[in-house]
Amino acid sequence: MCILFIAVNQHPKYPLIIAANRDEFHKRPTQASHFWQGQSDILAGKDLVAGGTWMGINKKGRIAALTNIRAPGKERENAVSRGELVANYLVNHQPDDEYLANLQTTHENYNGYNLLFGNIGSLQVYNSFENTSYGLNNGVYGLSNASLNSPWPKLDAGRKALADYCRQSGELHYEHLFELLMNDVAASDDELPKTGVPIDWERKLSSIFITSEEYGTRSSTILLVDKNHNCLWEERSFDTNAKLIGQQEFKFVIN
Repeated sequence: MCILFIAVNQHPKYPLIIAANRDEFHKRPTQASHFWQGQSDILAGKDLVAGGTWMGINKKGRIAALTNIRAPGKERENAVSRGELVANYLVNHQPDDEYLANLQTTHENYNGYNLLFGNIGSLQVYNSFENTSYGLNNGVYGLSNASLNSPWPKLDAGRKALADYCRQSGELHYEHLFELLMNDVAASDDELPKTGVPIDWERKLSSIFITSEEYGTRSSTILLVDKNHNCLWEERSFDTNAKLIGQQEFKFVIN
């Protein structure tokens, strides 16, 4: 389902910071982030079931990331894979207004989702249930499995932590951002959102980092873009016990 924390023009060195977790069933085959063969300007992981991805960037500075909208009872087994939305945005060079218009006319083909997309200086979030988009101006944002900045405890905690980090005037150490993403504190029962899943699942899903045998946080990704368009991407992968099992780091300059 995934969770994203985004800071736009909040740190003196890094005008764009994204800290993200990918939550998925552990048995779903996945390829870690890499520059794609045959499309070598695209950096992203890959879902080996449907072929799409959940978050990526290309060397021109186009960014896309996906979160599912939690809606039990409304999921359709014959829906098109949402991961293709991220891949299509990174592969094609369609202007953002045209891409948004396409999202608005095809949203019923997919189960519910939020899509973050745009370039490093102009990002927006499209919500398929509301069929609306929201431009990300200066600020700190949280996106999980409802609307942008929904008042869920884990979103509030992550946004506050990211805002605190951004107020540091010096170098931002991305270890602090990974600490944010590793926060496994569950919400109290009286704070849990009511999304229609059983209460035990509401508890499991209420932390930023999710650990369980069948479903949980598979990877954490940090994306930092500085004022000179230098890009740092680091991804860490985890097993069912939250043990680190893989790590990839990429540095490049956005054209």
